[in-house]
Amino acid sequence: MAKTATIYDLEVVLEAEEGGGYHVYAPSLKGCHSYRETREEALKNIAEAIELWLESARELSIG
Repeated sequence: MAKTATIYDLEVVLEAEEGGGYHVYAPSLKGCHSYRETREEALKNIAEAIELWLESARELSIG
């Protein structure tokens, strides 16, 4: 069953994979996904992915 959390005021979805590990993504940020072995690693990594996604979006809107 998928669980949700809020990171940077964005909803993320955390799904346990059948073979182990977790897939996590931010539905409002197209293409912002991650996969890690533990919930903690997955949530930490999606936070970093969100930061990079937002940084890239800012750079693209400036240029």
